[in-house]
Amino acid sequence: MAIFLTGSTGYIGAHVAANLLQEHGASLNVLVRARDAREAELRLWHAWQLHMDFPRFYESLQTRVRVFRGDLTGTQFGLARDDYDRLIHTSDSVIHCAASLNRKSEKSCLNVNLRGTLEVLQLAMRVHHYHGMRRFSHVSTVAVAGKRQDEVVTEDRSIDWDRSDYDPYARTKKFCEHMIRQLLPEVPITIFRPSIVLGDSRRAETTQFDMVKAFVFLAGLPVLPFRPHDKIDIVNVDFVADAIATLHQKEQPKYDTYHLASGTESQTFRELTTALAAAQQKRGPVFVPLLERPFAGTVNTLSNYKSKISYSASLMKVFMPYLVWNTVFDNTRVTAELGRKPVPFSKYSYPLLKFSRETNFAFRYQDWPAKIGGSAA
Repeated sequence: MAIFLTGSTGYIGAHVAANLLQEHGASLNVLVRARDAREAELRLWHAWQLHMDFPRFYESLQTRVRVFRGDLTGTQFGLARDDYDRLIHTSDSVIHCAASLNRKSEKSCLNVNLRGTLEVLQLAMRVHHYHGMRRFSHVSTVAVAGKRQDEVVTEDRSIDWDRSDYDPYARTKKFCEHMIRQLLPEVPITIFRPSIVLGDSRRAETTQFDMVKAFVFLAGLPVLPFRPHDKIDIVNVDFVADAIATLHQKEQPKYDTYHLASGTESQTFRELTTALAAAQQKRGPVFVPLLERPFAGTVNTLSNYKSKISYSASLMKVFMPYLVWNTVFDNTRVTAELGRKPVPFSKYSYPLLKFSRETNFAFRYQDWPAKIGGSAA
């Protein structure tokens, strides 16, 4: 039997897949959108090569990974009847990582996050009907807490249906949590809510650059429109992936919902910029909180123009609410259960910054080796 993992070619999903394969010896059923087997295997190799060399990848692909070519939003994922039945009868649990992170597109969030999650839930219900579902784990987001200001939020006080949401992404993820609880009442459920996931504490390399670009943009400014003592809840992706894999495999986790966050130990803007400036042997920025509104207005204006800076401005427009809410998410549940804490962002932010600048925000993927057999050769 295997874990059905969605989002296996995504940033968090690839980290989770590698952790499950290498640390837990798990077998995986993965859904990959591709035209043929060759493209599917190549997409997996590109996504997972940050975590393993090709011989280990190829061995896993041959022995512990089943690839199903389909689309999350298609009816029964667009799979042939035999393939869909095989997915049902070889899966004993689900980790649902796939999601649209497009915070500006309600259409994309509704289609992928709601329709896609409904398809995954229908599969889970069929699995449970035929042979029992061991666990359904869902990767959500702390953004389901809605608009907040100057708070420490616990898991049980996050969902407030009377509170406004920041964007379509947060709104649809909140509804996904609701659907899961309503439609799988007899299945053990684990909800994971990561905060701002930025970088891997073990290495500088990354394949995800949107939030990194916003971070690098801010790091280059001599003046920042923030309150220096506000906290920003950033968590390293390796901590997030390890928490998801470990608690999914645990027979009886203590809770059904976990904040994967830095919590009250989140660092302030001052602490982060001071550490980054010291690493570069530069002076830190000046903080002028009164510039927050003019800065936000300028970002909104620039994001509407076609220029080199417009993309950075568009990213800042999306992430700005999460940078000024001074809200952190209590993480005592997950740190107590794992026995360790996330790595402070200041410990690995400079290598991430340096790598991103030197590669011009691009990861140099390795091709499929020409001398290796298999459909992608």
